[in-house]
Amino acid sequence: MNKTIFVTGGAKRIGKAIIELFASDGWKVIIHYNNSKADAETLANSINSKKADKAFIVQGDLDKADEVNNIISKVNDFTDNVNLLINNASTFYPTPIDEISEDHWEKLIGSNLKGPLFLIQGLKEKLKKSNGSIINITDTNLTKGVANYSIYSAAKAGLEAITKGLARELAPEIKVNAIAPGAMLEPPDVTWTEEQKNRVIESIPLKRMGSEKDIANAVKFLAHSEYITGQIIKVDGGRSL
Repeated sequence: MNKTIFVTGGAKRIGKAIIELFASDGWKVIIHYNNSKADAETLANSINSKKADKAFIVQGDLDKADEVNNIISKVNDFTDNVNLLINNASTFYPTPIDEISEDHWEKLIGSNLKGPLFLIQGLKEKLKKSNGSIINITDTNLTKGVANYSIYSAAKAGLEAITKGLARELAPEIKVNAIAPGAMLEPPDVTWTEEQKNRVIESIPLKRMGSEKDIANAVKFLAHSEYITGQIIKVDGGRSL
């Protein structure tokens, strides 16, 4: 197999689970990171120790246009084909209306919407050549409205909108879908109490938290599906019902 997957935010959490699953299936993997260099190197070294030259890492801040262009250039240098682009990297923090600044806007729109859009633009020809797929990672809570997260929600809603628009625009060569995770993990640098976890679990019909592997398996399903495009797949245990 000579297929390549590129995952933004691929060094940790959901991105890492996706990388590990596809590497185990024999894919070449490109691991993007911004600040998690040690994690990216450890993951790549682990994969390459099993089979050489299967994993490649690339650094870049998705908020910055020149760094996005540099990421695209390095991916193009590394591989002749991209079969699967996963826009997984995300910035997540609250922005109450009285505290919103332009800096918040730039950071939350940058990694969650602008960066993914321009990565798609830059890698479109390689994806078209391979009849590839794009999968954007969004959020199952968008339909409910989440207080204090208006910019983040707007960015992820925008990512769902471009998922549907580009599914039409890039068809039939490229399929474009999104996965909207539900309760999977605590936010970065946050540890929930047992009471908080139980409160979340009670709101989920399947009565359990999801895991990174649930998202990775959904990515694999969409990657191998030949007749699905323009869809938002919720992987949330039924919480959005």
